[in-house]
Amino acid sequence: MDNPANGADALSAERTDGTVRYYKRDFWGEENLKFVTPHFRMVKCARLVNKAARGRQCDLVDIGCGPGALSRLLDPNISYYGIDIAIHHPAPNLIEADLVQEPIRFGDRLFDIVVAQGFFEYVGTVQEVKFAEIKEVMHPNGTFIASYTNFGHRDRNIYWPYSNMQPLANFRSSLERYFRIHRSFPASHNWGHGQPVKPLMKALQGPVNANVPLLSPILAVEYFFICSPRPAPARSA
Repeated sequence: MDNPANGADALSAERTDGTVRYYKRDFWGEENLKFVTPHFRMVKCARLVNKAARGRQCDLVDIGCGPGALSRLLDPNISYYGIDIAIHHPAPNLIEADLVQEPIRFGDRLFDIVVAQGFFEYVGTVQEVKFAEIKEVMHPNGTFIASYTNFGHRDRNIYWPYSNMQPLANFRSSLERYFRIHRSFPASHNWGHGQPVKPLMKALQGPVNANVPLLSPILAVEYFFICSPRPAPARSA
């Protein structure tokens, strides 16, 4: 799952009766083919993953993996697994599942790294359920790398299939119930609400993982969150 729009009209994901509309396999089967070529945020995410792995042999699961383009950017010590609503080329390391309706799991496997980029904007009312499920498929010392759109951008544009739009502070507060957030920073800054596409802007922003006071809240396109699972509360004797 992702957002191909750099200038989409602002449209509501809710129907007039207040229910949320979710898009299914027939829609995503065509839409995720737009991401066969890795885009700016995905390249940046791969750098974060490779750094988190630190050369160790790791298992990674990519939640909402689309065509699995992230796999081509990872170091060879990282074993890649993916889950998506529309898998075009079935393989043992890929599972097709509607993750709004079905739990996030890959058999009984636990992962060292979990990635969910361009995913939570589409989960409607089940965001916290998905956080809990992700925590359950991670090793206790694992790393969770998530992204979320900055809906406070000065030129906010909403991709029409979104079903989960909220202020960044609300997303962070929800995430913190399940994970310790070690770092959060913009994936990119842009005057328009879309990922940078010009080579110079991509080159300048690629290696930068920093918040810019006053500027980031209004020009950050989306944010990365680098997390680890919160330990389960100790049971009283």
